[in-house]
Amino acid sequence: MPRAASTSDDHTGNPEHATRATDAAGPRYTRALRKWPAALTGCALLATSLTAVTAPAHAAGTGGHGAGKGTAYVALGDSYAAGAGIPATSAGLCLRSDHNYGHLVAAAIKPASYTDATCGAAKVSALTRTQTDAGIPVNGPQLDAVKPDTDLVTLTIGGNDIGTSDLGFVEVVAACTALALTNPFGSPCQDAYKDKLVRRLDAAAPAIADALRTIHAKAPGARVLVVGYPAVVPDDPKTCVGKVPVTVGDTAYLRSVLGRLNDMLAATAAAHHATYVDTFTATKGHDPCSANPWVEGFIPGKVTLPLHPNATGERVRADAVLRALRG
Repeated sequence: MPRAASTSDDHTGNPEHATRATDAAGPRYTRALRKWPAALTGCALLATSLTAVTAPAHAAGTGGHGAGKGTAYVALGDSYAAGAGIPATSAGLCLRSDHNYGHLVAAAIKPASYTDATCGAAKVSALTRTQTDAGIPVNGPQLDAVKPDTDLVTLTIGGNDIGTSDLGFVEVVAACTALALTNPFGSPCQDAYKDKLVRRLDAAAPAIADALRTIHAKAPGARVLVVGYPAVVPDDPKTCVGKVPVTVGDTAYLRSVLGRLNDMLAATAAAHHATYVDTFTATKGHDPCSANPWVEGFIPGKVTLPLHPNATGERVRADAVLRALRG
């Protein structure tokens, strides 16, 4: 029997990180902001040169996606998949947005069913274990959303495993910001971390591989897309001078870490019968240091979390997914 069209958004969640509250985001966003570490207060003051910029409308493509009516689509991942903080949000502290790339892809391909299991602060372990906040369950194991009749799965995960806390990559950027005061013209963050971040990425890769194997086992006919991270850091670190409180040397270092993360995801996808979707290239030139950011800075100019895609960034990422489906 054909599946009736439906949308599921029944997981609850936990915020990954945020700075200041805005009336437009509502109480869930405000609570998330309170979890942003107090240590970043000084960093935020240093970052006040970041300005709000209006991003242009960018329409998702339609037609010929390799998926569509009759498809059961499941979206998995962390805050970059959840579009965390972009109104309107649901799923409690997951801050899951109805403008994240999964929702936009679903709107374009019109699947028979769409289940959004994404959640802010999710690490790779959240795919197989209940995600908690202060010991309270906030999101069930995300892979539970994958069923035998699932036809399409998108996944963005791994960025939070770079850090030791729920803040993930943002935790590392915050550390680099604090260390910048100790050596403004050097690379104090790189000196402090040495090879720790690479080791953390290497440790996350096998768990992501296991998750991909599980998806294929649960849904043998599913097409699986691993969606990479956007341009959180520019290729040219000098463009961030006076805009972010991180040294030029450490900006280059963070760019290399982000590149290593995306490279790991691409290699893992290729080795486990999944398609890697590059969203760094799609957002290149629209990083937080650009004149027209689709990824916000430490003090977002649009309602989203720090160092996360805004609504335009999520739409551009959706376009990248749709292009991959057409391929």
